[in-house]
Amino acid sequence: MTQQPVFRFAPSPNGRLHLGHALSALLNDEMARRVGGAFLLRIEDIDQTRARPEFEAGIIEDLDWLGLTFPERPRRQSEHLPAYRNALDRLAAMGLVYPSTLSRAEIRAAVAAAETKTGQPWPRDPDGAPLYPGTERDFSTAARAEIVQADKPFSWRLDMARAIAATARPLTWLETGAGHAGETGVVTADPAAWGDVILSRSDAPSSYHLSVTVDDAEQGVTHVVRGRDLFHATSVHRLIQTLLGLPVPVYHHHRLILGPDGRKLSKSNGDTAIAAYREAGMEAQALRALVLGDQG
Repeated sequence: MTQQPVFRFAPSPNGRLHLGHALSALLNDEMARRVGGAFLLRIEDIDQTRARPEFEAGIIEDLDWLGLTFPERPRRQSEHLPAYRNALDRLAAMGLVYPSTLSRAEIRAAVAAAETKTGQPWPRDPDGAPLYPGTERDFSTAARAEIVQADKPFSWRLDMARAIAATARPLTWLETGAGHAGETGVVTADPAAWGDVILSRSDAPSSYHLSVTVDDAEQGVTHVVRGRDLFHATSVHRLIQTLLGLPVPVYHHHRLILGPDGRKLSKSNGDTAIAAYREAGMEAQALRALVLGDQG
């Protein structure tokens, strides 16, 4: 029996949706309709320090105004913490995670010191952040236990080199959109470019990488349609999928809607929200036409 295609739109309730969100939601809906698939809504509220009920209500209001409907109630990440913990425990049982206490500021300081000493630039991940220097990666079992038991925040990091070695084969995915350099078709994943990524933190029981991969598998998502800014993150998701034996969706990374200064739109930067267009009198159909333009 052929599986019904399943698409999803997965915003975080930490601000109002903007035009970039509208593009992603509308593309998901259109592509799902084209193949007779289901379109699901997921609320990515794993970061409870930033998630707000009023923003979730605003998301529902905006999507309803755009004419988007969903066959199921939204999946909220905050309601599925045991699933993420189980995934983390499985990776831990494989010897692929370790505790780390270094903050971002401490990592930046360590990297700056290393660059000063060597005169060479420190490697950065695809988002431009310096890679974790591996300070705690080779700690003894006793030293790791001490970190976990101490009254100090820590994160669980993926030992990237061990994880890649455990897959024993090249990782790829089918891309029907395009990456930053126009990559399409079968794309080779490069999770090593991200270094030892965080999978869980004291203030967030699961990272984006871990929770989104688990969510897609649990919801039976067959097609992931999202912005091109997440193209490189797919490499990490393919690695986690392989380690945990999860199904692999087809990926479609679409163009971004940029602001006047050429940067991608962002809720945190206060870019114009969908609600502002509605309140200014724009009709939903006009906004749909505005953001869809040349699709993909």
